[in-house]
Amino acid sequence: MVGSTADVVVTGLGALTPIGADVDSLWEGALQGRSGVRRIDDLLAGHPRLEEMPVRIGAPMAVAPDTLLDRVTARRMDRCEQAAVVAARQAWADAGAPEVDGDRLAVVIATGIGGLNTLLGQDDVLEEKGPGRVSPLVVPMLMPNGPAAWVSIELGARAGVYCPVSACASGAEAIALAARLIRLGEADIVVAGGAEAAIAPLTLAGFAQARTLSKRNDEPERASRPFDVGRDGFVLGEGAGVIVLERAEHAAARGARVHGRLAGIGITSDAYHITGPDPTGDGQVKAITKAVADAGLSKADVGHVNCHATSTQAGDVGEAVGIRRALGDHVVLTAPKSGLGHLVGAAGAVEGILTLLSVVHGIIPPTLNLEQKEPDVALDVVTGEPRKLELTAAICNSFGFGGQNASLLFTKA
Repeated sequence: MVGSTADVVVTGLGALTPIGADVDSLWEGALQGRSGVRRIDDLLAGHPRLEEMPVRIGAPMAVAPDTLLDRVTARRMDRCEQAAVVAARQAWADAGAPEVDGDRLAVVIATGIGGLNTLLGQDDVLEEKGPGRVSPLVVPMLMPNGPAAWVSIELGARAGVYCPVSACASGAEAIALAARLIRLGEADIVVAGGAEAAIAPLTLAGFAQARTLSKRNDEPERASRPFDVGRDGFVLGEGAGVIVLERAEHAAARGARVHGRLAGIGITSDAYHITGPDPTGDGQVKAITKAVADAGLSKADVGHVNCHATSTQAGDVGEAVGIRRALGDHVVLTAPKSGLGHLVGAAGAVEGILTLLSVVHGIIPPTLNLEQKEPDVALDVVTGEPRKLELTAAICNSFGFGGQNASLLFTKA
């Protein structure tokens, strides 16, 4: 049995996002300041109340996941499941397709919403054509644990298949749970991350009614504006991010290339409100502080935070204030949702990959659309060009509806 102090390293990375179909495209796009946000009239076409939709923008995956799978496999999966399998295949290949006993291999793939488009589409079939025309695959296509289950089947993972459903913190919580499984000796390798594909008229209308979505329909690429005084909400995105986590000794024994180390994790809950963050910010501060302590580091060691920063009025300022309370004034921030949109259950995983790559390469991608910084954001936010900065450690924040707070701390190998 491996003790709770076991080092956890990252040996594989995979991603399918609005700015690219793999990790290289994700990283290059982030450094170049590329935006994946666009008008999505094509995705909304045919809806009977299209003209009433207040939001016509989103951040779909740059490449449709069904085009990256064989036709038979793709037809059995929801778009969310397809994205998870594509990203997992990339991560597994990047890890060297390790030979591992299936009883020592686990999967933790999260989602915030699951197979929503399957649910909506098959409900239309039921109403228009009757129960006899509903797909027999509808339940496995819409169930939230579908992405995790498909990945576990593909890899032969028998040490457990888990699916945290924690709103916008889901992807980060999946990675944290994976680290715990390795530390507790439950597995030698865990494939972890998040997947989401919930761009639909219903979600757009619901988020718009909650006043959380940007309505800059005529300026899609400028719509997501974290920390900017003119921000008016987030842009709904989709995609998947998957990483291969491994016990350090196991990775060394097989001669694996190590990208970096997941050194600290911190999870807390606000117990305050179903959608709004605790205005004191205590839960977020404690999550960050827990991650630093778990890594055995001091706040001075953390030079960078990849922020959750969704471009909402309360959320951005609250996070910046919390980061300053937890870490001090020296940290440098970035907010990738400015170009990626908000990938909901996949956000923490994709942004965790970006955070790790910033540590590895010593460079921080810029925040887009930050023209006039909110005065209460009293920290350095990277804008314009990427920032070269040698980093000992960096944190990725993910906060979700329900008061879910998760912070991941990455260091070099």
